[in-house]
Order: sequence, then C-alpha cells, then structure tokens
Amino acid sequence: MSSTASGRNGTWRNWGGTVAARPAREVTPASVEELAAAIRRAGEDGLKVKAVGSGHSFTSIAATDGVLIRPQLLTGIRDIDREAMTVTVEAGTPLKRLNAALAREGLSLTNMGDIMEQTVSGAISTGTHGTGRESGSIAAQIKALELVTADGSVLTCSEKENPEVFAAARTGLGALGVVTAITFAVEPVFLLSAREEPMPLDKVLADFDELWAENEHFEFYWFPHTGSTNTKRNNRSAGPEKPVSQLRGLFEDEFLSNGVFQVAQWVGRAAPATIPTIARVSSKALSARTYTDIPYKVFTSPRRVRFVEMEYAVPREAVVETLLELKVMIDRSGLRVSFPVEVRTAPADDITLSTASGRDSAYIAVHMVKGTPYQRYFSAAEHIFTAHEGRPHWGKVHTRDAEYFAQVYPRFGEFTALRDRLDPDRRFQNDYLRRVLGA
Repeated sequence: MSSTASGRNGTWRNWGGTVAARPAREVTPASVEELAAAIRRAGEDGLKVKAVGSGHSFTSIAATDGVLIRPQLLTGIRDIDREAMTVTVEAGTPLKRLNAALAREGLSLTNMGDIMEQTVSGAISTGTHGTGRESGSIAAQIKALELVTADGSVLTCSEKENPEVFAAARTGLGALGVVTAITFAVEPVFLLSAREEPMPLDKVLADFDELWAENEHFEFYWFPHTGSTNTKRNNRSAGPEKPVSQLRGLFEDEFLSNGVFQVAQWVGRAAPATIPTIARVSSKALSARTYTDIPYKVFTSPRRVRFVEMEYAVPREAVVETLLELKVMIDRSGLRVSFPVEVRTAPADDITLSTASGRDSAYIAVHMVKGTPYQRYFSAAEHIFTAHEGRPHWGKVHTRDAEYFAQVYPRFGEFTALRDRLDPDRRFQNDYLRRVLGA
C-alpha cells in the first residue's frame, strides 16, 4: 500500500483513485514555523489550505484547489516521557514508523487499526480505529495536541489546556487547523495472542455478545453469498512469543490474502456471475491459526488489493440486526459482492465528532474492488446503516450532510461553534467540509 503522489500537471490523487485535485501550490514545510508561514501566506493570497498524509481516505476530505500541505518532513519522535508514559510525535510520521520506533524503545500503543500506512495526523483526523472491548480508537489514546490555526498561531491543547479544543481536535477533520504534533499515551510493549478461525455466520451472530465480552479485541469478516465468516480474537498473553513463521506468513498473508485474492477480484469483476462461487471458495481458503507477537504485528496486516470502502458505526446493541438486514438486502438484490464485510467494535469515548462519541459502537464496513461499480451496493447499505442512526467514517464513502450529522451527534453544535471561532474565514474549507459541517 503506497502513499499518494502528484500525477501529471500537478494533479493529486488519493490511494483509492476516488478523488483527484489540482492545488494551486504544494508546500512541504520542514518545521512548524514554515508551516505557519505557509498558512499566513495562503491567507494573504486568498487561498484555502488542506494538509494531506498518505491519501488513504476515500472521501475528498483532503482535496483542495488552494495550498496543499505535505507533512512528510515533519516526522519522528519529539519526546518520550517514561514517567508520564507518553510519546510526542511529529504529525507526518507514518504509523508504521511510529510502531517500529516504539517497539525499539520497549513501548506500544494500546490499540490500533488493521493497516499502518497512514500518517498519525491523518489517522486521528478521520477517526481511524481498530477493534476493542475497552480500548478505543487511535484518537482516544491522545493526551495532547499541537496545531497551527488559521491565523498562523500555534495552539496546544490537552484536558487541562484549551480543553474545548482538545475535545474536538482529536478528530478534527482538518477543519480546526493543521495538526503538527501529537502526544499519545503508551505502555510497556506487551504480547498479544491471536486466534483466527472460520466460524458460521449464524453462530457469530447468535454468540456475538459473548464473543465481544470474552475477548479484548474481537472482529470478523463475513463473505457475502455464503454463511461463512473468518473470526479473529486478540488477547494479552504472558508468552512465550510465537510469531507466524516467515513461510506461513508469505503463503497466507501475501499469496492467499493478497495475491490469490487479487486474482479472484479480477475474475469476479470480469464475470460477476462467478462471484458467489468465488466467495464460497475464498471463505474456506484460510485455515485456523494461532500466534503470539508484539501488538502492531498482530493488529495490522498488509493490504495490497486496492478497493473502495464505506463504513458506518452503529450502536453496538444494533449490530446483529443491522447485519441481518444487510444480508437480506444482498440476497434479494441480485448484487454480486466479492469483498468480505468487516465488523469491529469500539467503546464510547468523549471526542466530539468521534464515531464512538458517547456510545458503544460497532463498525460495519462494505467494500468493492477498485474499478467495480459500487454505488448501488453502497447506497443500499447506507440506507440500512442510517436507519440505525449510523455514523459514517469521516474518511470513507458516504453521502450524509450537516443536517444528518446534527441529528446523530449530540455535540455537533459544539464542534461547529468552535470552528466558527478558530476558522471564521474558512481557511481550511473545502467542498467536503462544506457538506458535512455546513457553510
């Protein structure tokens, strides 16, 4: 999974190929001072400003025809405080580099998503998450933030300093300023034991509450057109460390999960009628396995097949009903869905526009391989999700607007009022933010 790059004639494209933009200029600041100067200059020139990390969002949240900020020189760890058990990291640092650096220091984040190509600022700004019974998203692990606001001022925030900004900016959508540094809570590196195994969908749904309650981290993939899932349970372990062997990792994680899966997607795209058969074969391709390793080697996995994704957070108690409705819709619609549906959970948090804000949540993600028409499938899925007061992932495909968000986020007005204060001239505005936050 590669980061984005500018194409010909200065065109920027995201990873999924769903968004393209032509900024007036690009800036790659080497310091917070240079970034602040770039924002002030943009104001003088009447240009909008957006920062972009790896471009892994499927929405146009980072697109601009103004000044595009690339933070790849703002990388690395600023400080490790072992007494407070925090690490402060530059905003452009990719998660994979942060994870490796923390491991070398004998430290780890408590929870993380299933990929690690994003920059830390991009991940928190869009609400990137993993799965957890008690441990929340990446943003929920933040202890302090530094950001440059619309007038070029550098603002720091935490629970004690500018707490109203801290509550919102941890998942700020790029609407409040450009994040320059993040302080995360960390802990001594630990071992996770992963148990992956196939399980019938009926059993997963019948036992979902039990599976959730008995495991620190539970997730599963359901293969449409089948009654099969692949489940994953991650729990802390006293050891010993027993990583996946290099040979098995190459075979299962690279050859099967990426290589063979990619070929299956190509076949399904060329001949949609074969998809149910492919799904049945795919659901049986991976056998059960257990392994024990440090967190980021358990939580994350390589994703080399390019796709388009929609993901909604629904109240956790509604997840089984929502999935059953999704299954009925697919079965009756004649749709041919070649990508598994992913299901994860997160506890309630106190971040203003986090998808888990104020409620225990379950995430349901639907995908289509890049280049395949996805609109009909996603539209039907979105109708089901919104009927359960679902909240879409800020970086994934959706059609919701400010009016809808004001209904499903009790603190939506707090965020927009803060935006009015920090960015009254809408220096960080773009079409996406205009739609989801209002003018």
